Amino acid sequence: MDMLVRLYAIEDATQRLRAALADDVLIRRAMSHERADIIEWVQQNFPREARPWGSEVAVALSRVPAGCYIAVRGEEMLGFACHDATAPGFFGPTGTAESERGQGIGAALLVSTLQGMRAAGHAYAIIGGVGEHVRGFYENAVGAVAIAGSTPGIYARPVSL
Repeated sequence: MDMLVRLYAIEDATQRLRAALADDVLIRRAMSHERADIIEWVQQNFPREARPWGSEVAVALSRVPAGCYIAVRGEEMLGFACHDATAPGFFGPTGTAESERGQGIGAALLVSTLQGMRAAGHAYAIIGGVGEHVRGFYENAVGAVAIAGSTPGIYARPVSL
């Protein structure tokens, strides 16, 4: 299922989620010279999704400014989130290192990326291919709502080897 987020209505979420983030975690826009390292990190941390997510991250990093945000602690990468990679107006892919989950990093990446989409002129964001196991996260974090009839959506028939 796909979900819809009203980007003009996420101000409260921004303050609440950023306040919960640890002081030593920085959320920032990725830089093009970090491309190979970010893609490698995604492939190592999300092996099941490595091929499609690596491709989408590459697209997000090919733009200036990049459509990819990362969470870092010092020089250690903790998570990532992209926008406008699969299609204009789409959020994702996104992921947080397994050891860092439950600490607000994913939510902070989500909100930062959605703010970037809003700054780029989007009024709405589509979160594509949301599984039931994360639906509540998006609903609670940014008020995302399910889009009726959106399954299987844009990811219906990917080419594969």
